[in-house]
Amino acid sequence: MAAVAVVNAATDPGVRPGTDAGNSIPGLSTNEAMLFQIGQDAFNELEGVGDGLGPRYNLDSCGGCHSFPATGGTSPAVNPQVTVATASGARNVVPAFITANGPIREARFKFRPGGARDGGVHSLFVISGRLDDSGSAVNCNAMQEDFNAHFAGGNVSLRIPTPVFGTGLMENIPQNVLAANLARNAFFKALLGIRGHLNTNGNDGRATRFGWKAQNVSLLVFAGEAYNVEMGLTSELFPTERDENANCQTDQVPNNITGGGIAITDPSELLSDIEKFSLFMRFLAPPAPSATVPGGAASITHGRQVFSDIGCALCHTPTLQTSVTKVAALSNQPVALFSDLAVHGMGPKLADNILQGNAGPDEFRTAPLWGLGQRIFLLHDGRTTDLGQAIRAHASSGTLQFAPSEANRVIENFEHLGDAAQQDLLNFLRSL
Repeated sequence: MAAVAVVNAATDPGVRPGTDAGNSIPGLSTNEAMLFQIGQDAFNELEGVGDGLGPRYNLDSCGGCHSFPATGGTSPAVNPQVTVATASGARNVVPAFITANGPIREARFKFRPGGARDGGVHSLFVISGRLDDSGSAVNCNAMQEDFNAHFAGGNVSLRIPTPVFGTGLMENIPQNVLAANLARNAFFKALLGIRGHLNTNGNDGRATRFGWKAQNVSLLVFAGEAYNVEMGLTSELFPTERDENANCQTDQVPNNITGGGIAITDPSELLSDIEKFSLFMRFLAPPAPSATVPGGAASITHGRQVFSDIGCALCHTPTLQTSVTKVAALSNQPVALFSDLAVHGMGPKLADNILQGNAGPDEFRTAPLWGLGQRIFLLHDGRTTDLGQAIRAHASSGTLQFAPSEANRVIENFEHLGDAAQQDLLNFLRSL
């Protein structure tokens, strides 16, 4: 008897249409709304060599990396890194892992030539030869690193931009709330092999929460580090050039500071760029979920129940709560981020062999799922656009180097679902 084809197997509904993100958080004061707009303008501004871009950089604006489905999001469908590599005469070769239809990526090297751990961002491009409206780097002689050789040798860990929607709410979740949530449902977590821990600042023990390994403690640090490693721009927070080649310094260091170092006619110019970036992110609203798309309200509602029943919600905590803060719009607010902001061991399939803080080489922050419905590229390295593949990548057996994934039993539960229940779960996730 011929095999019967499976025609109702669950499939990823794909990126949800429309734009339900990019707005300011409701309830801002007049001054806060003004600061949000000032921050958004700076976030989208293109930087040139005369502004201090480089000498090494990945892109020339924050908004370029965080652009889909709206400013503050993540990688767009068309990767701007391909054109920025040689824009205005810059002498660069596009690495093999950067493609026009692939995600925006940064590269971290796992090890240095002598075998010591590295883990830092190695910016993809140099300004050498670039002549733009802001200045000239025609005399810069900085050379690109050989990314293709490192990538072929397995020494490159790739990361895509994390969305920054709702990060002001995330910043205001108290550490004791995160710790209590991590300790909650201990019996069921142990039964499923879920452990996890908070990543912490090495100086004062504060829980860090931003970035793929929850490596940054605040939005200001997050902004300052990105300004430095993604665009090569220095600030009061990160005042040292990452490449101090004297032939490639096109602006005074730090490149951007509080007060600007010039006569101020516009009060907003008293703020440094990284302060503006952090204000934009702090006042940026979370994305709005859909109650009906995809699949209809009944499917989404059932999918949310399935999400909880199989154990996903034990790490992807549906809602946490902010503390009392002077910004009324952020005070005592529910935060429907679907994350515990802790790091968990994800096994060898996802392990990147990078250490950050006390996050190990196979550990990643539980990715907040709000906005998932409008993300094109998935997982930390953007390896897939298919939600089913991303879910299944959470499962992997242990090796001599890495322990089994903490998600293994949850993924087993997912695989044991019928097609209809799996489809409802996928519909729920794409409704977020």
